[in-house]
Amino acid sequence: MSSPVILTCAVTGSIHTPSMSPYLPITPDQIAEQAIEAAKAGAAILHLHARDPATGAPSADPALFQDIVERIRARCDAVLNLSTGGSSRMTLDDRLAAARLIEPEMCSLNMGSMNFGLFPLADRYDWQHEWERGFLEATRSVIFRNSFEDIETILTDLGARRGARFELECYDVGHLQTVAFYLKQGLLKPPVFLQFVLGVLGGIDAAPEQLMHMKASADRLLGSDYQFSVLAAGRQQMPLGTMGVILGGNVRVGLEDNLAIARGELATSNAAQVRKMRRIIEELGHRLATPDEVRARLGLKGTPSTASGSATP
Repeated sequence: MSSPVILTCAVTGSIHTPSMSPYLPITPDQIAEQAIEAAKAGAAILHLHARDPATGAPSADPALFQDIVERIRARCDAVLNLSTGGSSRMTLDDRLAAARLIEPEMCSLNMGSMNFGLFPLADRYDWQHEWERGFLEATRSVIFRNSFEDIETILTDLGARRGARFELECYDVGHLQTVAFYLKQGLLKPPVFLQFVLGVLGGIDAAPEQLMHMKASADRLLGSDYQFSVLAAGRQQMPLGTMGVILGGNVRVGLEDNLAIARGELATSNAAQVRKMRRIIEELGHRLATPDEVRARLGLKGTPSTASGSATP
């Protein structure tokens, strides 16, 4: 019998901006409330970014992250997965500040530098805030840096020293080579949890053939040392997520990756996407993994071991 499906919800991210959807959570309270609702709907992992409460701009402020984390932990036992990606305009120390303080059981880790193009969105909206258009346009010239040195810093500082496990975000096939290298070096320990990220301009495109290519490459390079999840940006979120489940994998949804629930219709919450994907997963004959099943399966240290953690309810 196949393993239960791990459903991750990426609640707000740093890609979309407030003008794109009135339902995008901005303040710590909004982010926490939508995260808790998503967990109640079936998400076992909550992937978290923070935003400036006044402007909605991506923020690396550890105090904002801590506020979000404490609000969620008081009412929910989901696995909390803090971003170390932040945005391409943040330094590595900025991106790691919250995770160094909170010491979560799970973090994201981008497996390579890349062009991360958001600039095609710059002419599509009437902007509420001055920063939005410039933030998107800057991705024409700014490289999203995730060097080997950066990756090693995160693996050592958050992994070996603080006990975090990782959602390894792989935007292209070469990133899988990097995963294999660090497994061989011993800085990563199996089973690794891969997130196949499809559909970002500058990375692999969101097509069934590309998902099959990523899966076949991971099989060849990693053998039985990995589990995978599928993150498809935009309108391919549900179709390729469904395909990932059929292939024996897991799936990520959320407003970080897609603002819609159907063509031309904005999702009114993260939980709406979670509920839709849950229906698909269960119609396919699977069930969702619980947070404790995820902890056991991925070898997580658990919430009480985190720096600001308390026993889950």
